[in-house]
Amino acid sequence: MEPQDDRTEFRSGDIDLDRFFQRYAGQNQFRHHIGTTYVAVHGDRIVGFVTVSSGEMVAEKLAKNLRRRVPAYPLPILRLARLAVDERFQGHGIGKLLLRAMLELALEMRDRIGCVGVTVDAKPDAVVFYSSLGFKPMDLISGALGDRPEPVAMFLPIGQIVIAVKEATN
Repeated sequence: MEPQDDRTEFRSGDIDLDRFFQRYAGQNQFRHHIGTTYVAVHGDRIVGFVTVSSGEMVAEKLAKNLRRRVPAYPLPILRLARLAVDERFQGHGIGKLLLRAMLELALEMRDRIGCVGVTVDAKPDAVVFYSSLGFKPMDLISGALGDRPEPVAMFLPIGQIVIAVKEATN
């Protein structure tokens, strides 16, 4: 995303995602440096976006079969913070393309600075989408959103990302 990108016409059908993209994505990227937003463009219109940041997680949040293979200290991850597609372009694979680009970014992180996988706090209606791509639910240690629907914390290990990216390029 560039500072001059026009985000005002973007409508995903989710008011929280639209508000974030229109009001806060630029601030988070260019002023606070706490996340980067990538956009998919069709013509001169933004048709989708994904926001990511680096993060860490503790091994206790992983499934037992993954936990045995990693150290007990905090592990580097790529955190998928937001993903949305304009409602006029939904159902055309744009979300999967954006996610695939982020999986490739996770592989680049792995090689440059370390990364054990990708996490996402999936909205309840997006759990099926992420599950179909191999993400698995994790146990939350703490946290609550009050009256808002609880997201489902999900994880995709770097080994599965390697396989998914290879399959997508063949």
